[in-house]
Amino acid sequence: MKRLIIIAAAGENNALGKDNDLPWHLPDDFKRFKSLTSGHKIIMGRKTLESFPKALPNREHIAITRDKGYEPKFPCKIVHSLEEALALVNVNETAFIIGGGEIYRQSIAIATEIELTRIHASFDADAYFPEIDESVWKLTKEEHHPKDDKHEYSFTYLTYTRA
Repeated sequence: MKRLIIIAAAGENNALGKDNDLPWHLPDDFKRFKSLTSGHKIIMGRKTLESFPKALPNREHIAITRDKGYEPKFPCKIVHSLEEALALVNVNETAFIIGGGEIYRQSIAIATEIELTRIHASFDADAYFPEIDESVWKLTKEEHHPKDDKHEYSFTYLTYTRA
């Protein structure tokens, strides 16, 4: 079965970011993102792709854009809809939806899991994570990470599966 996992970090107010950047720096969350997504396909919108200085190693990048003439700055599969992106994922593969807000909204109805890092603060943002409907999603794991000298905010890793 194809696994489609949404992976995101969001504030208490569901803030994802502003001006195509993250309003926080959480090294342990970056390490977790790398560990979970490494070796898999990652699906994202054009703006998320453009926020990377270079391709993320050991991952196949698939970017969704409405721009039929879009040329990425590094090797990447370009598609024009979520459906086209999903067609590139084989039946026994795992793919991660990595943002941004619009792609999360489109994919939450079909994802099999959500890996959400909930940052315990609210942020000014222009992109937001969709509400998680607890009649559809069941929280199956949570792991708290306190604020420390490398992490300005405390946060919790939340794993959801379809109820």
